[in-house]
Amino acid sequence: MQFFGGSEISPSPPAPTASGNNAHMMYVFNRNGICLLYREWNRPLRTLSAQEDHKLMFGLLFSLKSLTAKMDPTSVEKGNLGVPQLPGQGCSFHSFRTNTYKLSFMETPSGIKIILVTHPRAGDLREPLKYIYNLYVEYAVKNPLYTPGTPIKCELFNTTLDQYVRGLG
Repeated sequence: MQFFGGSEISPSPPAPTASGNNAHMMYVFNRNGICLLYREWNRPLRTLSAQEDHKLMFGLLFSLKSLTAKMDPTSVEKGNLGVPQLPGQGCSFHSFRTNTYKLSFMETPSGIKIILVTHPRAGDLREPLKYIYNLYVEYAVKNPLYTPGTPIKCELFNTTLDQYVRGLG
């Protein structure tokens, strides 16, 4: 079954963009800013509590989305900075890079936000993010024991996600 572009879950996932495990961490937020999933693979330094970290990441996404919408050169109506836009509406961003990490972002039409923080040399991760979203749908959303809007506690999802992300560049 196809959910967000790309192919079915069972065929092969998108090819890794480089060799080795360069993924540091991943967040999944719902449209209300609730962190449904947080995973770490390679995060050498932790400076904030989990709750502060999630708030900071969601605030960063909110601000970047507002800024990109405000600076959209193709839109005459700029709206007010800080006013949320519907998914797919206006200008959006896919990633940004610093000297120490790259943050890749995808928002689905239902408002699910997936953030993957990787090594700064990681390539375009839009297809892998779509694949991760399809994993989320297959293993969490379709799970009769999962209540939407609550943290994801599905071992099969976590195992499959870990195997996939460890294979990414």
